[in-house]
Amino acid sequence: ESLDSPVLYVRAERFVLKINQEKIKRIYHDINNHMICISNLSNEKDVEKIYCAPGNPGIAKVAECVNIGDSDIAELVKFAKEKEIDITVVGPEVPLVMGLTDVFEAEGLKVFGPNKKCAQLEGSKAFSKDFMIRHGLPTAKYKEYTDLDKAIADIDDFGYPVVIKADGLAAGKGVVIPENREDAIKTLKEMMSDKKFGDAGEKIVIEEFLNGIETSILAFVDHETIVPMVSAKDHKKVNNGETGLNTGGMGTFSPSEIYTDELAKNIKENVLDKTLKGFQEDGLDFKGILFVGLMITEDGPKVLEYNVRFGDPETQSVLFRLETDLNKIISAVIDNKLKDIDITYSDEQAICVMLTSGGYPESYEKGKVITGLDDLDDDIVVFHSGTKLVDGKIVTNGGRVIGITAKAKNVKEAGEKVYENIKKINFEGMHYRTDIWK
Repeated sequence: ESLDSPVLYVRAERFVLKINQEKIKRIYHDINNHMICISNLSNEKDVEKIYCAPGNPGIAKVAECVNIGDSDIAELVKFAKEKEIDITVVGPEVPLVMGLTDVFEAEGLKVFGPNKKCAQLEGSKAFSKDFMIRHGLPTAKYKEYTDLDKAIADIDDFGYPVVIKADGLAAGKGVVIPENREDAIKTLKEMMSDKKFGDAGEKIVIEEFLNGIETSILAFVDHETIVPMVSAKDHKKVNNGETGLNTGGMGTFSPSEIYTDELAKNIKENVLDKTLKGFQEDGLDFKGILFVGLMITEDGPKVLEYNVRFGDPETQSVLFRLETDLNKIISAVIDNKLKDIDITYSDEQAICVMLTSGGYPESYEKGKVITGLDDLDDDIVVFHSGTKLVDGKIVTNGGRVIGITAKAKNVKEAGEKVYENIKKINFEGMHYRTDIWK
């Protein structure tokens, strides 16, 4: 019979409707960040249900939070099986370094995030620097140390300021840039002898300091393809004018003002493509998100660091502009079909400003009641980073507390929106930078 047959038409229509009504369950493992990823997924038609472990009051508005720690891999596997989760998206670095992906895949569960071997690119500064040098990536000269006396003896060889990094994970705080010999020796002792960052400082990396403008790029990666997202500019120092201690990020805007077409081409050829080739040559079966921290110097872009997951707060600005369904991109990466996806972004520009606890990134108090969140403009999005619900009130529960985000036709207009709304928010000790977009 012809395709115009009523019987065939009805059957075809029913078949199409059935396909469109099939939904996908997803679980997102997270520890108080990357709410933007969940927010994107929650608005996509193919996503039926999102669970978040353990979550926070902000994430609870778009996902069902479950009381499982992000590092409790056995319980996460059990939960994913019981709920018949289709895809697990891993947010934080710790479970990736622990090998959550390897365990899930061994259990026949689909997961978005690199395996344990690949996660060393973030889990070990020495591993990542060795990878960069071996594959000809532009980066600062460096040396690794496990002996404090040897590190002190060599410290002058790098000049000042100098970059000292704890080798292991230190929650974004394990990088210190002393301005002189006295501060450098103090930093070495704090890391290696006093164990300021715990086991992360048993090995340290000393690098030459690079002058330039810092920027970052996030990329989707599968075994054959690497696709950069739109650019973002991060502000690492805790105070205005890039002064004070390094933090995990005080705010971002997208796109970066220095990210020209020429620079993008340079980074694609000399950083991203070389990184992917290095993965293939080393047998690193990388699938997931690659974050590349860059310093744009007079000699061109140089790699500062790799992360192996969405970087916070860059993600808030970058994914805020994403137009393609994130769920489709994630599925394509898992299936090694990234090359078949057309990824598009809004022409609008975005900014995210972090509100932090007083004293961050060093000691700070928790449990401060946050007010004003219900009074913000409709086009302002609040991303919870370090919050929790106590007796019906949202209180602080970390150093970086919330990210206030907006987009507009340009960064200046988006920034003005954000700062006008920040005036409505308050908690004891609240701190933020006022120069993120200026």
